[in-house]
Amino acid sequence: MTFRAQHLLGIEPLAPAEITALLDRADRYVAFNRGAAKHADSLAGMTQVNMFFEPSTRTQASFELAGKRLGADVMNMAMRASSLNKGETLIDTAMTLNAMHPDLLVVRHPNSGAVDLLAQKVTCAVLNAGDGRHEHPTQALLDALTIRRAKGRLHRLTVAICGDIAHSRVARSNIWLLGKMENRIRLVGPPTLMPAAAAELGVEVTDDMRAGLADADVVMMLRLQRERMDGGFVPSEREYYHRFGLDSDKLAHAKPDAIVMHPGPMNRGVEIDGTLADDINRSVIQEQVEMGVAVRMAAMELLAENLRAARAEAAHG
Repeated sequence: MTFRAQHLLGIEPLAPAEITALLDRADRYVAFNRGAAKHADSLAGMTQVNMFFEPSTRTQASFELAGKRLGADVMNMAMRASSLNKGETLIDTAMTLNAMHPDLLVVRHPNSGAVDLLAQKVTCAVLNAGDGRHEHPTQALLDALTIRRAKGRLHRLTVAICGDIAHSRVARSNIWLLGKMENRIRLVGPPTLMPAAAAELGVEVTDDMRAGLADADVVMMLRLQRERMDGGFVPSEREYYHRFGLDSDKLAHAKPDAIVMHPGPMNRGVEIDGTLADDINRSVIQEQVEMGVAVRMAAMELLAENLRAARAEAAHG
């Protein structure tokens, strides 16, 4: 068994072989999702609970669709209108959930480490759908699958990750994943949006888009996360676009076959030129959305297999 994890809390703990195993399985589900009959039964009889303490239409819909296509019973809990507003702690929530015997728990939370805490308190498999500024593992995995399918490989590529690095859990997960797969990573953005310890992550850091994009195979733009900013990180959106927004002039410094990515939702005309975002010859942004469902199907199926094996062992032990 190449994928041994009991939970998917982040990319950091995963070995390169586990990442490859998950992507290989997800690749099969891409073809499955394009077929006429999109229903499998590998999660039949299992219950998947989606707990989103932060709103996210795209990620929640993707996880819900993934679970339903694999035959799981899927329940969405509206956490903002829930008992947490009545003062119930995260541990109380975990105890309540345990009593319902779910098998897969998908959690997004505004605080870093909250998903990890829940995983320690429940008896099911937990998937991190984004926690604070910490990690967003399935986003990095779907980005990796998109890159691998577009480039034919996921190693020895030059990847420029551009924009609001400091507030981005997507950037953090991608840095871990792309680093494990032996890629050259450049972080590009204003110093105010660069984490203090960025250089210690084994990456190159620059505030010059043209230098950062030079000969890049992949250009990954990030969303300006206004909701996580408490102060004047950027002078104005117009100035930000002028210096750090992706347009055809800046992209010309990358390789001619470089692909353009964005985790969404996009601020057109701020992080990326709208025409470029829609350019089917350069942009793989729609493919990223498609890969998301396949990656989440693969992740939940692998965790479910490990969960069943652990339960069987416990029953016989």
